[in-house]
Amino acid sequence: MLFSLLLLVVSCKEPIENQKSFAPTPYKIKIPFGFPNELNIPKDNPMTVEGVKLGRYLFYDGRLSGRTVPDSMMSCSTCHLQRRSFEAGIDNARFPGGIVRGIRGKRTHHVMLPMINLVWNFNGYGWNGFLYPDNPNPHMRNLEDMVREAVTSPVEMAGDTAQVKKLFQSIPGYPELFYKAFGSKTVTFENIERAIAQFVRTLISANSKFDKYMRGEVQLSQSELHGYVLFTTENGADCFHCHGGYGNPLFTTNLFYNNALDTVFNDPSDRFAITGNPVDHGAYKAPTLRNVELTGPYMRDGRVKTLEQVIDFYSSGLHNSQYVNPLMHHINDGGVRLTPNEKKDLLSFIKTLRDDSFLTNPAFSRPDKFPDGK
Repeated sequence: MLFSLLLLVVSCKEPIENQKSFAPTPYKIKIPFGFPNELNIPKDNPMTVEGVKLGRYLFYDGRLSGRTVPDSMMSCSTCHLQRRSFEAGIDNARFPGGIVRGIRGKRTHHVMLPMINLVWNFNGYGWNGFLYPDNPNPHMRNLEDMVREAVTSPVEMAGDTAQVKKLFQSIPGYPELFYKAFGSKTVTFENIERAIAQFVRTLISANSKFDKYMRGEVQLSQSELHGYVLFTTENGADCFHCHGGYGNPLFTTNLFYNNALDTVFNDPSDRFAITGNPVDHGAYKAPTLRNVELTGPYMRDGRVKTLEQVIDFYSSGLHNSQYVNPLMHHINDGGVRLTPNEKKDLLSFIKTLRDDSFLTNPAFSRPDKFPDGK
């Protein structure tokens, strides 16, 4: 009788994993001065200290491609370099000219977009916004889904999600981190997505010279101030409609515009490909201008190499078509027609958006070691 009772007690005990205390620590994003209060954080993936920690490891771990041979390993950080504001950079030794190619050597469809302040983006991710909240495909809606796209895309990691989760399940230290973040030592690709997305949402830039000026900590030079006036006026450089700046600290609207770059529209991955609306032919996301001096090459295909050339384009190189966005107010003049001094002042202002603390923040950097000590 006593033996049977002992058997009953043992059989009713919970698994060891379930006996442990699962109590992740909430991670609270501190909203910078002047920034919007609303954050794009899915209800099914709340921010936690443990989730962000795991996401940082995964973001930098080359085994995210599902491979362990060094020549075929790739992670988010292979292309998204912190020192280049989480872009590849035009001076990248692996990707000359900032043109990224995946594991199989195929070029990505477009150049990279800055990985900055994405927690405030509610209007879709990617140059054409192919990941958007109301997408009928539930796996194509948010930053979590961007992770799956990067891992499985044939022009990026070209990986297999089953192999990836199997690999991380076998790496010492990772199952425990998954338990601390999500309550289970069983590695799932969904939790890989969630962790990396949590880490990416912490990548906040809000300490540039311009931010310090807005907080009353420093003064801008006369050239920088004049450049700011040009930036925020229609009779000046007329940048603010698409890139914010006047009451918009993100320096992007996160919307999509045909900016008069072309007259022929045959790109199968422009905004029209998503909406089917003819007005969206040749329309692409207006990227943030934060740290923009470090994120060349410019335009969605990288055809423009320097900021000076970007300013020249908007000054006198616009191409008219029936699809040009109505906010391109100077299209009939070919551009905003800035003088040489105005161009210099505008560039001076744009460079005040560089945030060196973002580029060197140790919380965003590669871990010294991964969970298995490698």
